[in-house]
Amino acid sequence: MAEPLPTLIEEVVADKKKDDMESVAESLLGAESIEIATLLESLPVGDRLLLWNALPDDRKIDVLVEMRSDPREVLISATEDHQWSKILTGIDAEDLLELMDSLPSKLMELAYQALDDQQQGYFRDATQYPDEQVGHWIRRDGLTMPLNAKVRDGLRRIRRNVPMHCDTIFLVNRSGQFSAAVKLTRVFGAPEHLPLVELTEEFIPVIKGTDDSTSGSLQVQRSGYAALPVVDDNNKLLGRLDILGASELVNEDYERQVMATAGMDEDEDLFAPVAKSARNRALWLGINLLTAFLASWFIGLFEATLQQVVALAVLMPVVASMGGIAGSQTLTLIVRGLALGQVTGANLKALMTKELKVGGVNGVIWALVIGIVAFFWFSDPLLGVVICLAIFLNILAAALAGVLLPVVLDKLKIDPALSGSVILTTVTDIVGFVAFLGLGSLFLL
Repeated sequence: MAEPLPTLIEEVVADKKKDDMESVAESLLGAESIEIATLLESLPVGDRLLLWNALPDDRKIDVLVEMRSDPREVLISATEDHQWSKILTGIDAEDLLELMDSLPSKLMELAYQALDDQQQGYFRDATQYPDEQVGHWIRRDGLTMPLNAKVRDGLRRIRRNVPMHCDTIFLVNRSGQFSAAVKLTRVFGAPEHLPLVELTEEFIPVIKGTDDSTSGSLQVQRSGYAALPVVDDNNKLLGRLDILGASELVNEDYERQVMATAGMDEDEDLFAPVAKSARNRALWLGINLLTAFLASWFIGLFEATLQQVVALAVLMPVVASMGGIAGSQTLTLIVRGLALGQVTGANLKALMTKELKVGGVNGVIWALVIGIVAFFWFSDPLLGVVICLAIFLNILAAALAGVLLPVVLDKLKIDPALSGSVILTTVTDIVGFVAFLGLGSLFLL
């Protein structure tokens, strides 16, 4: 992109005439599609449509592929039907797979017909796998050769074309089953009469089409190869998952988890209609309200205690806050471990023991600090003891909940990144308030 994104946003918003917008679009001709997509997503809807209409038709599919679903759908719905035949020229199966959830059925049919026979076959094969599986996202442009191929055959194939992010030749038997891989660097300089099978890698990880797309992508990132072979249940080579596709899938999963912690969708448009945004966010606001009322009900059980010892009301937020922070730290660690496949039944007990020890150490340290502060603040040694014990118990409870909650939610097929933080906050609030106010009733009244 010729200019920084903030500068381009200011230019587009300031210059809304058709001629000015066409000059902005012309200045973007040398930009990457993802840069144009980011710019469009950053604009208010009216300005976004003006710039979209000014873009050349042959750039629009690539830009749509790079956009999030919600802003993409705004552009698709605003585009006239007669324009699509030009826009869809040159579309391939990978593009259509990215767009299929955003295109209405009429446009899906038009786009499918724009594919050649080979690309239609690729699309049909990919849609046999749901989008959370690797088989949905594979590339089919790798270097594939028969087991009996020689170095001279490999060199001839390489001279024709080497796809992006391709550093190996995949060897298959007569049934199309994956057998071995040969690094391109080993082919160069080898005797031309030598069979490629004599240059194969000792080991290369193989991904199944039914594997989870995130775990398969992480496998590619860790493998040291630019791409890994993807096979079906019969070991027939389907294609490859390259480092670019793997990185995109991992980034999307990370963004989904980050947005889910706030109860939001990663595809939400920055300038979505107010009604839609409010509706999308209302559910978790309502859930949070219910949990807040639940915590308030527990506080209400100690109304008499609060009326007699006002200092307890002043210090209550400290107890809840310390438990919430401690719990969220553990929760985040466990959610990441679950996403990476690092947390299983085999190591759960050891992990829980470790987190309880960490909670115990931090609980003792900060309970003493806060207890001393409370003692000097209110000149009441018993109050210092009460909050000291409450902080310690709440941090321990937070550590326990931070480990168990995401594991249980994952077992129940509920996304722990989405709902874990809400439930954890409720647990630490209730435990903290009950411990603090209960001990206050016992020692201070």
